[in-house]
Amino acid sequence: MALTSTTITSWKLQEIVAHSSNVSSLVLGKSSGRLLATGGEDCRVNIWAVSKPNCIMSLTGHTSPVESIQFNSSEERVVAGSQSGSLRLWDLEAAKILRTLMGHKASICSLDFHPMGEYLASGSVDSSIKLWDVRRKGCVFRYKGHTQAVCCLAFSPDGKWLASASDDSTVKLWDLIAGKMITEFTSHTSAVNVVQFHPNEYLLASGSADRTVKLWDLEKFNMIGSSEGETGVVRWSILFNPDGSCLYSGSENTLRVFGWEPDRCFDVLHVGWGKVSDLAISNNQMIAVSYSQNNVSWYVVDLNQVKKSGSVIQGLIEDKPIPAPTSAMGATLRRNYERPTTSYTRQDPEGERRSPSSEDEKEDRESSAEITNPEDYKEIFQPHSVISRTPPKRTEPFPAPLEHSFSESLITSSTPVQRVEPTVIAAAPRPVAVVTTSVTSPSRPVVTTTKPKPSTGIILSTRNEPVGLIAGDFLSVPSELYHDEALAQIRKGHDTMCVMLTSRYKNLDTVRFVWASGDVKTSLDSAVSMNDLSIVVDILNIINLKPSLWKLDLCTSILPQIEELLQSKYESYVQTGCMSLKLILKRFWPLISDTLTAPPSVGVDITREERLKCKACYKQLKNLSNVVKNRAEQVGRHGSTFKELQLLMALLDY
Repeated sequence: MALTSTTITSWKLQEIVAHSSNVSSLVLGKSSGRLLATGGEDCRVNIWAVSKPNCIMSLTGHTSPVESIQFNSSEERVVAGSQSGSLRLWDLEAAKILRTLMGHKASICSLDFHPMGEYLASGSVDSSIKLWDVRRKGCVFRYKGHTQAVCCLAFSPDGKWLASASDDSTVKLWDLIAGKMITEFTSHTSAVNVVQFHPNEYLLASGSADRTVKLWDLEKFNMIGSSEGETGVVRWSILFNPDGSCLYSGSENTLRVFGWEPDRCFDVLHVGWGKVSDLAISNNQMIAVSYSQNNVSWYVVDLNQVKKSGSVIQGLIEDKPIPAPTSAMGATLRRNYERPTTSYTRQDPEGERRSPSSEDEKEDRESSAEITNPEDYKEIFQPHSVISRTPPKRTEPFPAPLEHSFSESLITSSTPVQRVEPTVIAAAPRPVAVVTTSVTSPSRPVVTTTKPKPSTGIILSTRNEPVGLIAGDFLSVPSELYHDEALAQIRKGHDTMCVMLTSRYKNLDTVRFVWASGDVKTSLDSAVSMNDLSIVVDILNIINLKPSLWKLDLCTSILPQIEELLQSKYESYVQTGCMSLKLILKRFWPLISDTLTAPPSVGVDITREERLKCKACYKQLKNLSNVVKNRAEQVGRHGSTFKELQLLMALLDY
């Protein structure tokens, strides 16, 4: 549709309230780009059609927050993993639970369906990977090798390999037939959050907390490219173009388009989607989704206006064009995947396959698929006897809003946004964040619409309103107030904030001056001496990105500060403290343990100072273990993080 002004490249499609409590996970259906599954701390999985305000179906059964979700390739099934380590598989066409799978000892971090068989893989905080045969309701194989949480799993398009990414900074490639690891990629310097196979060629992409996206050749098993343009952590959002010509990377408020051999950035698009959580492509439009608290937002990017070849963006736009890589339709530099027609099978070497027990059957009965929007359900999921379904049936491109907007810009408040508030269904065992439907079952009466209460006790790092300020107090100015009085009310506290920020700037400038000398320990000590946790958090966020900066001397200085961070009311402080503690345990616990258990040396004790440092660290870690244990009892993603730390700190007792 022709516009009177510059064509809009990206826009916000919709915002909904997805759950009655915080959203903890979500996934887009990659085949259609039109289905969304969300998991919440309310232990529910809700199914949505993109651009429609009503929840289609609400799936119950989990008794702890849903930490990971995945659709199968046909989008007829969805599997969800919980914080307790259990998995539940639902058939969306039949609207019923298929399987409950148990076996992991900790929270489920990652899931993926095998492309051609009745198998799925799961990765956990307990560092294990399991391959499940969903027909026989059992674990087929367990893959061991990672030392920390498995953040992402992906099957190769031909179904022969499984790639895994972990917090231990490695990417591993597993041969499903042989049941063993083929190779390990170790070039990342921080946790690897996502892996993605090229749709045709033997290529693998990985995104990490070290702010890089790397590409790996799966014939020679070497790195062929690394992007350095990311300004933030690469979390879950990398995606190859369906023709394989480029790689999209979504980071905070930014979409980048990368090429390889040679490395180059074709385009950078600024989109106001915050921390984007998943991407899909449909009708040459990118559908992106992000969440904050219990809200979920959809965004659309018109890929017709995004460069995927030509001039290179590397600080400046070069005049000399570089040709795009060879498309999947032409000759390629490396092998293409072969697509076998038979499904994957293998024997059970560990004897883990088991028959359904009465306890499992009871768990299945306690799970349900509640249809909350019969019209959309019938349109999208109702099985057809003649023609197989490709959900949903209508896949027209989303029209751009008729706004006088600008290309590659932040989403403005004038963009139409539809917010949907949750409705509580009385007959359900837990409140569900769904909207009032056009068809109301008499057996499930709908009560009054209630708005979810914000969680208390901790100040979230992403929030829509300032803390301790009621916007209505000054946005709705009483008529009796004069204009000057209203302005004075709005400016209240402004001077205090300026003084605070100026003081923080001076403190950071002092630390930066010390940092320039190259002495990280002195820099950190100076930050600690200022008695300002915000300064400590700023320094730790830098050091955490480069674990090689950590030394044993730093641990003795920072562990008491970490104890304060873990008990802070600010979510960002807690997250930084958890990351620092994880790095310390990973890098220094073997050294501390070996030093403390080593027999005393004969003669001059040259290791005395080292042993004293290790003793101090051990004492501080033991104190921290009590804090971690108490916080691990919480429900939600914070509790999940502390449970992971509790597993790591279990070594202190041996």
